[in-house]
Formats: sequence, C-alpha cells, structure tokens
Amino acid sequence: MKTLMMTTAVCLNMATSVFADGHATGFLDYTVTDDDLLASEFIGMRVYKAEGDVDFASNMVADAQTEWDDIGEINELVISRDGEVLAVIVGVGGFLGIAEKDVALEMSQIGILREADDADDFFLVIKSSTEAIEAAPSFARVMEKAEMAADRAMLTAPTVARDGYVTTERSDLTADMLTGARVYGVSDEDVGEIGSLLLDDDGTIGRAVIDVGGFLGFGEKQIAVTFDELTVLREDGGDDVQVYIDASQEGLEAQPAYVNP
Repeated sequence: MKTLMMTTAVCLNMATSVFADGHATGFLDYTVTDDDLLASEFIGMRVYKAEGDVDFASNMVADAQTEWDDIGEINELVISRDGEVLAVIVGVGGFLGIAEKDVALEMSQIGILREADDADDFFLVIKSSTEAIEAAPSFARVMEKAEMAADRAMLTAPTVARDGYVTTERSDLTADMLTGARVYGVSDEDVGEIGSLLLDDDGTIGRAVIDVGGFLGFGEKQIAVTFDELTVLREDGGDDVQVYIDASQEGLEAQPAYVNP
C-alpha cells in the first residue's frame, strides 16, 4: 500500500518539534519514492466499492475494477494538529440511487491496489455494501452553534431572479453547495462569501457566516446571518448556487461581527 505523504502533516509535525526543542528545525532531507503518494494526487481520486473479499497485499488482476462500483471521489482530508489523518472525506452518490453526500472514512479502510501490468496505475478500494454507504452519516463543514449579536438588525431577503437559476429552499441545499459560495448584493455586486455554516440547537443548519472584506484571507470580518435573510438561487438542473443579500459590502462590514464561541 502506498504511503501517504502530506505537506500539511509535515508542517504540523515540524511545528510541534520546534516548540518541543528550540534547537530543532524539523526539516527533512526527503526524496519522494515510487511508493509515496502526494496529497495533491490523493485528493480528487475516485473511490471504488467492493463487496467481496479483496487481497490488498497483492496486485489486482486485470480488469478487476469492472466488478466494483465507482462511488465517488476524495474531497478532503481531516488532519490533527500532530499530523495524523483523522478522516478521509469522500463525496459519494450518483450510483444505485444513493443521494449525493460527503462521508468520512478512516484512512485504514481505504485499500490501494496496483495494476498487475502497470505499476503506475492503481485504484482506491473500500470493502462496503451499498446499504452501509447509504446509512453512513453525512459529513458537513459546520461549526457547532450560532451566537447572534443581540443588537443586530435583521435584513429582509431580496427578491431576485436570474436566467437559468431557480429560488431554492434551504432543505434542498447541502453544506458542500453552500460553503465557499459567493454572496451578492441585489445589483450583483460581490459582497463576500459563505465561509462556514452554523448549527441551531436542534442540530440543523440555521445560519451562514459570511466572510466580508479583507485581502487574500487577511482582515476579513465574519457576519452571521439567518437563511431568512438570504435568497439562494440554484442552477436549474445543476448544483451551482448564487446567494443574495439585501446589503452592500460596506453595510455588512457595519454589522456586529460574529465571534465563534
């Protein structure tokens, strides 16, 4: 099985070493080998499901993938502060009627099988049933709870219509669609982006945190708004979303900042 080598993990380990020993730098004289896998290659790879026994210690037989289901692709890695891979986030769905969602897998559950005739070609395979994937909890990039400033004035969701897009209810949207979506004023001026989502007490996504202003991620101000203040348009027949709010960038910057509790 290939070794997962991640720049992020190396940096985290290096930082830990520096704090532990002021004389250590943590830099490595490392040369990538044929058995290594860069995170930039790992993210975006397709993942296959095999319900029968799979010998991960041997090379795969020719055309073995024809017996597997392509369940999705790797979207993200969750890494602890000491560099451990806590979870591999796989976007599944679109096969056998399973709805699209992100699920978290342990790294140890993902087998890497090489082609017998081509050492450079390999597949990522998990042993699972369709029912288990369907029942797996969704992974959402959300914070625990929204705390709204008591003196914040609520905005009114604007009425917006755009060709090729339809107004969409919150229940029809996923965290993946919303996180990172650009936010526009009613005149189509770009006022920020949704940086994260917040859970209400009942565990449902209740608010969105808009990152406003700043440059290259620095100096941004975070404003938490309810979905009643937003109009979300979804591409007709697609997953692209456009988010609108009845405020300018300056108006949002004047709002009380959201502070993560």
